[in-house]
Amino acid sequence: MCTEAKQQRNDGFGCAVVDYVESHYRVPEAVCLLDVGTGVRKLLFTLCLSSARPQRWLILDAIDAGRSQGEIFEIDPAEIPPVKLDDFSLHQLPTSNLLRELQESCGVEVRVLACQTGPLPEEISQGLSKAISGAVPQAAEWLVREYFPRTTAARSDLCQCRTSA
Repeated sequence: MCTEAKQQRNDGFGCAVVDYVESHYRVPEAVCLLDVGTGVRKLLFTLCLSSARPQRWLILDAIDAGRSQGEIFEIDPAEIPPVKLDDFSLHQLPTSNLLRELQESCGVEVRVLACQTGPLPEEISQGLSKAISGAVPQAAEWLVREYFPRTTAARSDLCQCRTSA
């Protein structure tokens, strides 16, 4: 699941990974890839209240954790630092609390795959920076390795060069 809005630079990392996976791999029927944008909080709240839940939940997000720009790493939802601002970000309350609730009380395995962002540019623009864009295939490969059955093959029926609409 990707959680970012695509309007600001590097905010679309998770969505770019989902797009890459969908264009380069066969997604198994048991796997659901969602672009929830800034609606993650509402979806998490609904899942916490629902009796029908996924067994596993992966969040893809670009964050600042003081690592090398473009580095891919996994963090536990409990390691997301609580910030007391009312925002739609994964990094802030109540979203991080809902992730912990989903994991600890609802029995859903919750994982977060993150990409280290870089410094804020002088001018905000759309699209991913070169470093973040370069991390997309690596994150997609990690996702496929961790969540797709071993028999899932790369899509040979698709051209490797997609065009934007």
